[in-house]
Amino acid sequence: MILELWMIGLVITLLLLLRVPVGLAFIGPCLWWALADGNSNGFSLKVVFDGLNSFPLLAVPLFILVGVLANRLGIADRLYDFCLAVLGRIRGNLAYVNIGTAVGFSWMSGSALADVAGLGKIEVPHMVKAGYPYRFAAGLTASSSLISPVMPPSIPAVIYAATAAVSTGALFAASIVPALLMAAGLVVYVFLWTRRRPDVTSVPFDRTRLRATAIGTIGPALVPVILLGGILSGTFTPTEAASVAVLLMIVLGLIYRTLTVRVMLQSLRETAVITGGIGLILGSAALLGLILTRAHVSSDVAELVTSVSSEPWVFMIMVNIVLLILGTVVDATAAILVLVPVLLPVAMSLGVDPIYFGVVMIINLMIGLLTPPVGSVLFVTASVTGRPVEEVFHGIIPFLIPLVAVLILVTALPGLVLWLPHLLGF
Repeated sequence: MILELWMIGLVITLLLLLRVPVGLAFIGPCLWWALADGNSNGFSLKVVFDGLNSFPLLAVPLFILVGVLANRLGIADRLYDFCLAVLGRIRGNLAYVNIGTAVGFSWMSGSALADVAGLGKIEVPHMVKAGYPYRFAAGLTASSSLISPVMPPSIPAVIYAATAAVSTGALFAASIVPALLMAAGLVVYVFLWTRRRPDVTSVPFDRTRLRATAIGTIGPALVPVILLGGILSGTFTPTEAASVAVLLMIVLGLIYRTLTVRVMLQSLRETAVITGGIGLILGSAALLGLILTRAHVSSDVAELVTSVSSEPWVFMIMVNIVLLILGTVVDATAAILVLVPVLLPVAMSLGVDPIYFGVVMIINLMIGLLTPPVGSVLFVTASVTGRPVEEVFHGIIPFLIPLVAVLILVTALPGLVLWLPHLLGF
């Protein structure tokens, strides 16, 4: 069995390095195992379908649709204009607007790809035109997009909660402070950068423009208030809240007259494509998880960790190192589905809170979205801006410093993560 695991791991790694889609890279070797182990007669397909048979996971396509609609209905543009009106007179204003817009959009998106695909088309050209270096603009846009999958409604959080059987609402509440810390870390870096760049200018404050853009953001501002207020108060389940958010987006589209039959069909198609890719990963990861369970990988990992140290902080350092490395080569969704059943039992046996563990895991894996060879945010940023991947990555490297610093801070101080869920009674 150990030899089979090594072979499966080797084949999956090679397929990922060849940029085979993650779901296909997982399911091929796993089906080979099922055939070799005599479990191919309908067994493997049943495991795949069982991996998708989860009510909480229904929230995933709905939250994806919310993010897609927010992009296509011009809500991202409204948020950008409002942030520019508020921060216009500050030196380095467009950099701060970039972060502020990412925070505002994150309350509706839940996906880094939706964030960078929508906002990257607006922000990077504006910043370059205003005299910002392309690498800085692209690096900041890519890095700030990571706020979306950490801030609720977070799609990785929904997947982690379903896999770990923990409260999605508690995980959402625990993610708010770390997401805001990520934004604060980027703000500090921008502040230090602009102090060395006297050529970066601001624009005069315009009260009329602020009033007009503020009116245009009243509707979008209600979406996260209703969505998160409903979840955290217990009025909605996350799936119900996602449905309500879709309805609110449709209403806003009708009010702004940006929703047409064509836009709706395009949004549904894009959502179906993204959801299909995630679904394939979910199903194939369920089959891989079964293989790891039968091989008693979790107990082997527990023995290995406890042989090094039984201290929770030592375990969390080891987890951070492993996840930062794996995040560079494995899709975040797949990593959550495969690693949670292996690592979470060990964490809980050492007294690590599963909600805190989930937040640390999500931040870790989201940083991997910025790094080659798999980093999807890296490639999407290069695609929407029409520049080489290498140039985008050089721009991202400095922003990894504040993001990793926040990861270290959150890991070292679990109270930053857990105080809000405890305050709300989770």
